[in-house]
Amino acid sequence: MATGKMSTKKLTTLSLFTTLSLAVYAAESLIPPLLPIPGIKLGLSNIITLVLLHRFSAKDAALVLTARVLLCTLLFGHAMSLLYSVAGGVCSLLAMYGICRILRRQYLFLAGAVGGLIHNLAQLSVAYLLTATVGVLSYAPFLCLSGILTGLFTGLCALFGCRHLPSQLSGQ
Repeated sequence: MATGKMSTKKLTTLSLFTTLSLAVYAAESLIPPLLPIPGIKLGLSNIITLVLLHRFSAKDAALVLTARVLLCTLLFGHAMSLLYSVAGGVCSLLAMYGICRILRRQYLFLAGAVGGLIHNLAQLSVAYLLTATVGVLSYAPFLCLSGILTGLFTGLCALFGCRHLPSQLSGQ
């Protein structure tokens, strides 16, 4: 295989993960808001990102995340949601990657918790930058708590999922 080229098997596998993350996102969009606070949601498609960070590489996780964000914005969102999704997704991915590296891919639930927290803080930062309204920061305690709790949940789901994926399914 030449440098920089992806095998057909890997491309197919990552495409399936992208499709799965889109389906999870679409299903989650049908769930009514948990609380009447903007920005609080489960973030179930983050399970896929965590699985990819655990079983594949950060580059593979970034490719699937990018495809998911662009396709979700195109299919379900508005142009403005792209800014929030990119900021939250990229910052969260970097934080989860760092935690996975530090903890040697163990304790995936901690990576999920940190990722959820950072995701919400990044989106809150974008909201503040776009609106220049200090009042938007009053959501911070609620978004931090929800980010940690939902991140723990998605991290545990990813850990459970990784345990039940075939061992031959990896980023090699």
